[in-house]
Amino acid sequence: MNRRRLTQYLTFLLVLAGLYACASQGQPDGGPYDETPPKFVRANPEPGAINNKRKKISIEFDEYIKLEKASEKVIFSPPQQESPELKVNGHRVSVEYMDSLRPNTTYTIDFGDAIVDNNEGNPLGNFAYTFSTGPTIDTMEVSGTILNAQDLEPIKGIQVGLHQNLNDSAFTTLPFDRISRTDSRGHFVIRGIAPGSYRIYALMDGNQNYIFDSKTETIAYQDSLVIPSTTGAVRQDTIWHENDTLHYDTIYQVNYTRFLPDNLLLRAFKEENNLQYLVKSEREQTYRFSLYFNTKADTLPTVKGLDFDEKDAFIIENTERNDTIRYWIKDTTLCERDTLTLQLGYLATDTLGKLVPKTDTLRMVNKINRQRRLAMTEEARKEKEKERKKRAKKGDTLAVETKFLKISVDAPSSLDLNRNITLTFDEPLESIDTTAIHISQKVDTIWEERPFIFLADSVVPRKYQILADWQPGQEYRLNIDSLGFKGIYGLYTNKVENTLKVKTLEDYGTLYLNIVGAGPHAIVQLLNSTDAVVRQQPVSDKKTCDFYFLQPGTKYYIRLFNDDNNNGVWDTGNYADKIQPEEVFYFPKVWEMKANFEFEETWNIHALPLDKQKPDEIKKQKPEESKKIKDRNKERAKKLGRT
Repeated sequence: MNRRRLTQYLTFLLVLAGLYACASQGQPDGGPYDETPPKFVRANPEPGAINNKRKKISIEFDEYIKLEKASEKVIFSPPQQESPELKVNGHRVSVEYMDSLRPNTTYTIDFGDAIVDNNEGNPLGNFAYTFSTGPTIDTMEVSGTILNAQDLEPIKGIQVGLHQNLNDSAFTTLPFDRISRTDSRGHFVIRGIAPGSYRIYALMDGNQNYIFDSKTETIAYQDSLVIPSTTGAVRQDTIWHENDTLHYDTIYQVNYTRFLPDNLLLRAFKEENNLQYLVKSEREQTYRFSLYFNTKADTLPTVKGLDFDEKDAFIIENTERNDTIRYWIKDTTLCERDTLTLQLGYLATDTLGKLVPKTDTLRMVNKINRQRRLAMTEEARKEKEKERKKRAKKGDTLAVETKFLKISVDAPSSLDLNRNITLTFDEPLESIDTTAIHISQKVDTIWEERPFIFLADSVVPRKYQILADWQPGQEYRLNIDSLGFKGIYGLYTNKVENTLKVKTLEDYGTLYLNIVGAGPHAIVQLLNSTDAVVRQQPVSDKKTCDFYFLQPGTKYYIRLFNDDNNNGVWDTGNYADKIQPEEVFYFPKVWEMKANFEFEETWNIHALPLDKQKPDEIKKQKPEESKKIKDRNKERAKKLGRT
């Protein structure tokens, strides 16, 4: 190799090494991220314009933008019958009102944090545009929170509006004067309000006419008037160290105008639907059919067979409210029929809102027709015969399988002191032989029979309880002889044997509550981590409420409602009668029970405002994280080793 070619080769190696060294340092990262939100530049008409007649509005920003969840976040006030047309084009947002502009009215377009830059999604927070068709701009604001009256859940996306017309009929006949919508925290702000007195409402508006005209709509209202006002106030702002976000540089005071009231709280509810009608009917099984009504009824419907004799044809199971009714067909020959035609008589609400007798003809069609059922039976027979022959070749015999009535026994090996043994059956019972049931207690090494009570559950059909004097820490045995229970289709139960031991008092925790501020008929509910009721009991005359036999390691929550009508259940409100829903309160605390441990707590139900009471752990409506500028340059610098 000559000197020239050697030099070229060495040069190539040096270049290659340089490239490798550069590559090992990492790829270029594209430079710093844009952390600046869009800035408002101009608008036509100008913000705060008066005597405006233009229906088309153009708002310009300093960079390309986009709108996030505009249908949820952008609020037009006063409300529009036809939604304004909203478009984004490059740096601009254009709005065109479809409705005629009202005279002498302040118009507000509240964008919230919907406006973000096109690349990084940095939000321009709390941006609102205002103009007036008259000579002045209305600047008052009111704000607050909407909660579900029954469980204090924040309600997202419900309309909140003001009426300057103070008549009760305004809510049911006129659209709102000013409007807003709640966020994920149930919070709302209504802007552009003129001085004066108002009534405030919330409405989950199904048909978008801004009027309460259906009992299916969730509503809220405040009994007292809302009178907007302002006051001077001071807040503290903090400047943090540029390079040390854990320490502040300066705290200074800022004077601002506070708009009042800013703590309105409305409890939303659905009125009880007094309309009564048949929702559906179905024959879900060969041997039974069910009727479903939309609401409770005082009486059961009447059934007349049109192609069968209805006398003594059914065993009827109904709920307490008579809104779900199940008919078990006793005659197996009727069960085999593909269709049963019947005449149903019941009370239904007419067009005038009155309950009147109604008659329907129903055809209860079997979901699986007789031909298919016979085919399925034959297939099962052939499969069993095939199995028998297979076993016979091996010299084995297929035992004849006795079919028993299915029984579900809830008798756990470790029985809680406050529970009983329960028996549940797949079909109604024709006969019960209680002498077939035996409860024995182990005394030393001998099993001694003990007395018991056998009774039907008052709520759940085909469920029965066995009650006994269960002693803490003692061992028991449940024996049920075969043929003890007979179903309506001729099957008997098989024998049952369960051994169980009752827990001791030391296995449980106890909670003692002293209640302050409750009404005369208050009820306390013990809740689990899904906000479901585990137990409930009334507050005593001494304003105490105690819960025993609480499971250790289990989280419990507490809710109370003032049972104003003393009927044992929470009742909703009624706008026409000016009845607010019964008050509900949450203890803002969770108890994780310990074995052999007692908690005693005094609870003032009014100590905190309602929107601060319900623990976050059991809220189903979680607050969305406020959209913030993405602080990604610090992360970038950290990755590059520059911090």
